Amino acid sequence: MSNQTTITVGQNEGDIRGNDDKAIQAAADYVKRLGGGVLQILPGEYTMYNALHLHSGLTVRGSGPNTVLKKAPSVRTKVAQEVDWYDNQVPVESAAGFRVGGGVMLQSKGSPSGGAQSLQMTILRVDGNVLTVHDRINKNFWLKHESSAATLHPLIRGERVNDVRVEDIVLDGNREQNEEINGNFAGAIFMQWCDRVVIDGVTCRNYNGDGISLQVCDDAQVLNTTSENNANLGLHPGSGCQRPVFRNCVSRGNSQGFFFCWGVRNGLVENCTFTENRDYGVSYGHRDTDNLVRNCKITKNAKVGVLFRKEEVEFFGGHRNTLESCEILDNGAAENGCGVDIRGDTHDLTFRGCKIGDTGSGLQKIGVRIGPEASRINLEGNEFMKLAKDVEKLEPEQQVEKK
Repeated sequence: MSNQTTITVGQNEGDIRGNDDKAIQAAADYVKRLGGGVLQILPGEYTMYNALHLHSGLTVRGSGPNTVLKKAPSVRTKVAQEVDWYDNQVPVESAAGFRVGGGVMLQSKGSPSGGAQSLQMTILRVDGNVLTVHDRINKNFWLKHESSAATLHPLIRGERVNDVRVEDIVLDGNREQNEEINGNFAGAIFMQWCDRVVIDGVTCRNYNGDGISLQVCDDAQVLNTTSENNANLGLHPGSGCQRPVFRNCVSRGNSQGFFFCWGVRNGLVENCTFTENRDYGVSYGHRDTDNLVRNCKITKNAKVGVLFRKEEVEFFGGHRNTLESCEILDNGAAENGCGVDIRGDTHDLTFRGCKIGDTGSGLQKIGVRIGPEASRINLEGNEFMKLAKDVEKLEPEQQVEKK
């Protein structure tokens, strides 16, 4: 039998009262103690100094557009002494702006294995210029790698939790007062190693990174949700996501509207709008296969409407994807006016019953561009409108890669 316990958080009323992440997290932890249920956040703007960390079986429900979780301004400082993988204390040059309970992201530009790294932690104590974090650090942050600490974090975060819901709430990333953060580590909503996540009726806006980033999450559903004016990816089903569903969503004014990341398979994207994004409307790449995009509007994206990225070898390509009954219109103003650009050794794509073209703006000039290595591109019953070329098949010497 499902647990219907509801705990309310409000600024002047409710079971728990406050105007920041501490009150909201306290309510979430209390719901967990009761075996799961609903955390209802009453109207108001709440300042987030750390992410709301989710628990399995939790529903987070706002009060619609009147409930806003807004990220506090970020600060950064250099690490002042070597930090090894087993430490839980981080000496920094200045602890100004860091607080107990706040989120901290440790970052370095290198590592013993060669690559940059990042680790999200919570601060337990601030003693002078020493931050004590909630767990043993499992990476090395050394001075020679230009290690630093910053108050960067998602607004809502789940890691290895299942059967959670986030509903009817606005998440504001306060982009103007925050540094940019890679979407593989954060987002307005960031979920990693989670199954059966439902995000419904949420607005993610102004985050200096991704709007929604799902990493290694199976059977996630994103419904009736808007991701807008974020610095990077609007909707980002990331590494290894299986069977994601995106329905009735809008992704507008981001760098890219929808980004199939790495091994995203058997997904459904339906009745969504991807418009006025600064780079691409929808992008497929490394082993993103067997996905269906249906009845979507992909319009006025600056570089390309739909991009199939060139991968290193054929095995890594975004094969066997279908776009059905979509409108791919007025894209490509910032480059060469291309609606669909298929690059690399990508094969077995189907475009069925789509409207591809220009509405009279003169922006989109090419309907479908097929690279010289692409094969078995099936065009079935599409309508091409006001284009210089409906379909352009490039010869090998014509292939031009854009970053």
